[in-house]
Amino acid sequence: MSVSLKPLSQQTIVITGASSGIGLATARRAARKGAKVVLVSRNGEALAEAVAQIEADGGKAAWIAADVSEYDYAEKVGAKAQEAFGGFDTWVNDAASSLYARLEEVSEKEHKQVFDTGYFGTVAGALYAAKELRKRGGGAIINVGSVLSERAVPIQGTYCAMKHAVLGFTEALRMELAEEKTGISVTLIKPNGIDTPYPEHARNKMDRPASIPPVIYDPELVAEAICFACETPRRELLVGGQGYMLTKFGNLFPGTFDKVMEKFFMEPAQSSKTPPETGTKDNLFEHRKDGRVHSNQNNFVRKSSLALKAQMYPVAAGAIGLAAAAVTGLLMKGSRRR
Repeated sequence: MSVSLKPLSQQTIVITGASSGIGLATARRAARKGAKVVLVSRNGEALAEAVAQIEADGGKAAWIAADVSEYDYAEKVGAKAQEAFGGFDTWVNDAASSLYARLEEVSEKEHKQVFDTGYFGTVAGALYAAKELRKRGGGAIINVGSVLSERAVPIQGTYCAMKHAVLGFTEALRMELAEEKTGISVTLIKPNGIDTPYPEHARNKMDRPASIPPVIYDPELVAEAICFACETPRRELLVGGQGYMLTKFGNLFPGTFDKVMEKFFMEPAQSSKTPPETGTKDNLFEHRKDGRVHSNQNNFVRKSSLALKAQMYPVAAGAIGLAAAAVTGLLMKGSRRR
């Protein structure tokens, strides 16, 4: 069975981790495009505010407070989607938690919590979504991974390990659903460093406030990639040209990139002078203040990604590349004649 996805304006989309950052940006963007959205996170107050704003802007939304680290959460979310909008067409697994610490400083309890939220929460959501979407004849499952799904960095080893696990699970699920001809698209989104409250929310065992190393991209780009994957089957979409280079060359020259990471991505590169906003710090085990898409740090943020556009529209990108090569050839030919 080929995969055929509805236009965004005809869909209901479930989004976990929707009270801040990428999840909130995605919910807002999808609603502006006409989709009905179901927002999920632990912070009911922030979700209620987000839904009220979406509805005030003319969108349709519902919310449910649920902890994705509790493996049975997906059934409750599905029931809410059914009650509000008659089910769902796309399920986006975005919720995650993290910490900045050397691996020897991470306790077993902390390590498990990162996996319970980011990995097992994704597994539970994706498997429940697959079961329900089979009944509907297809749909989309979108898991938010990271460039760290393939290229680990120091100081965030636990988070990297979790995102590696998300990558492996997503690839296996995609193949199994394709072999069964379910009509379900499975996409992995791999953002580079993104300007969200992630460093504020992460548990931090460094001496200074946490930050994301540059190059840093706008979360609206990730929301664009997710919304694109809701209606266009893609195996994966990597957001940010730097992340594209990091993963591709990191896989080709792993030893060299280890040395680069050791020199340029230790504590100084992942710390800041800007402390977390009051009430946002450390949401590993409990929710904290939410509601912002962007970080509170004065970062230079890239608002566009040619690498993402090329992945979304490869035919157009190829045509532009050929045209550019042809123009360059003509210019060189003319120069030689002169």
